[in-house]
Amino acid sequence: MDLDLTGKHALVCGGSDGIGRAAAHELALLGARVTVLARRAEVLEEVAAALPRAESQRHGSIAADMGDLADLRDKIDRLAAGDPVHILINNTGGPPGGPAHAAAAGDFLDAFNRHLVAGHALVQAVLPGMRAARWGRIVNVISTSVREPIPNLGVSNTVRGAVASWAKTLSRELAADGITVNNVLPGFTETRRIDQILRDRAAKEGRSEEEVAASLRAAVPAGRFARPEETGGVIAFLCSPAAAYVNGVSLAVDGGRMQSI
Repeated sequence: MDLDLTGKHALVCGGSDGIGRAAAHELALLGARVTVLARRAEVLEEVAAALPRAESQRHGSIAADMGDLADLRDKIDRLAAGDPVHILINNTGGPPGGPAHAAAAGDFLDAFNRHLVAGHALVQAVLPGMRAARWGRIVNVISTSVREPIPNLGVSNTVRGAVASWAKTLSRELAADGITVNNVLPGFTETRRIDQILRDRAAKEGRSEEEVAASLRAAVPAGRFARPEETGGVIAFLCSPAAAYVNGVSLAVDGGRMQSI
């Protein structure tokens, strides 16, 4: 099986922690040179320095906020001009919880900008390099909510679905250029996001966080939350040469929790 990413440049958003950091690690293990992107410059420098590396690999970092589109696009344009990006991992923290009917219009707009519009700006910035190489991988880290909406995550459910439809459209438009576009749908994973969900549900339901966690684990046939590296490994596979004919899919990594086919 060809998993070799030697000579490929990967841009991993949300690379300072959780699934993003795990994906960066797995891509580096496969030989890619990795640029991690998130808001905290000091943390990113530590992450980049700790990534596995061979003699040919040079890793780097970019501090940027997905909510500042002009700054984000400027930084990625400059990165791609000097070192074309072949792999883009679109990954950013989820919107705050709450029911859809109680959300303000601005909540939807902010999430739409951070998840879809920012991701679109990144695709446009890296696309010339992918087309020139006739090779590219775009993986969007979304949520199982694109198939089964998650209670009390109204804004997230709505925006994640829009991202999935955008990605499916791109997958058909870009396939002839040797570029695949896929989505990974993480289930409950040991990240700061699950900590936020546990806090919100515990406060709403008047239960302890451990009680809420136990109820979530009970809904997963595997009986546990995922480790970030398990999802990171799936992301890395989708970026490999072996996955060249996997395109336009939304792949759940949820321990079998979803009941839909």
